[in-house]
Amino acid sequence: MHSSLVVTTSGTPLGLSAVKFWTRSKFKGTAALRRLVNQTRVPIETKESYRWLENLRQSIALLGSPERCVHIGDRESDIYELFCLAQDLGTRFLVRVQTNRLAEPPSEASPTNAAHRVFAQLAAVPWSGRHRVAIGGEDGETAFLQIKFASVKTLPPIGKQKRYAPQTLVYIHALEVDPPSNRDPIDWKLVTNLPVDDLAAAVEKLDWYALRWKVEVFHKIMKSGCRAEDARLQTAERLVKLLALITVVSWRIFWITMSARAQPDARPETVLTPAEIETLDRIDAARSKPRILRRTLATYLLQIAMLGGYLARTRDHPPGNIVVWRGLTKLQDVAFGIAIGSPRRCG
Repeated sequence: MHSSLVVTTSGTPLGLSAVKFWTRSKFKGTAALRRLVNQTRVPIETKESYRWLENLRQSIALLGSPERCVHIGDRESDIYELFCLAQDLGTRFLVRVQTNRLAEPPSEASPTNAAHRVFAQLAAVPWSGRHRVAIGGEDGETAFLQIKFASVKTLPPIGKQKRYAPQTLVYIHALEVDPPSNRDPIDWKLVTNLPVDDLAAAVEKLDWYALRWKVEVFHKIMKSGCRAEDARLQTAERLVKLLALITVVSWRIFWITMSARAQPDARPETVLTPAEIETLDRIDAARSKPRILRRTLATYLLQIAMLGGYLARTRDHPPGNIVVWRGLTKLQDVAFGIAIGSPRRCG
């Protein structure tokens, strides 16, 4: 299952814009084929990576505003055909670079100069400045990145130059300064068709690329929370239907969690159902010391998280998706118990 998650610049997940299901039996033997065939000469339509292009088209068809979208992908999506498709559809992309592609040499370079590769041209550009970023973890570690960017006229693979035109793309390089010895340094090379004119614009693109991790969190909720990989259905059709249901549940857990962080003072009705709010109110009314003192989304999410085992200590991080998932599960059980225990009027 290849999914495209839509998030805002603040990291709030809005849902899925595209999903592609496929089986690798169709591509059996491709690993051995790589030793015999130059993969850059194989049409993208025959490759498994074609799903990236399919999801791009599906996302644009659903959202309907290609100029407002930035399609972010990891190194697996470093596909020249994807760049060309994005240009044709009038949309934007931001991808982590894997391939040192051919480039049109600068005017001052000789034909034999090594500058006919993208990385060589990027390396020749001076650093534009530094930027400090916070790295996740309880110790609150920070890192200093030196950043550079360059506009490079990028050429398609040799075997596809008759089909695809050159693209003028912007490359951004962020490299950690004096990294600690206990981990690998941050070393990102990104490519985009967005304009990058100064250091602030380059930093903005780095922040946007960091949001790519949200899709990994979404998949973690599907696997660890909803246990999608534990399904033992025997047909693809049934499995697809189950995964379609699980994606909605996983997105809602993720959405509730992140919405409370983005807008903690919002009313709980903006995210939670009336039944969920009523159940939380009844649980709180049964306590000797009420916990719901303000009717805000953050307050109600905290009660859900505490049902899932969140301790709510002063220095604890905000509730995460796992405790929210556990809390929502328990909340549904409590709501069901209240429903069957309520007196019914007959006659």
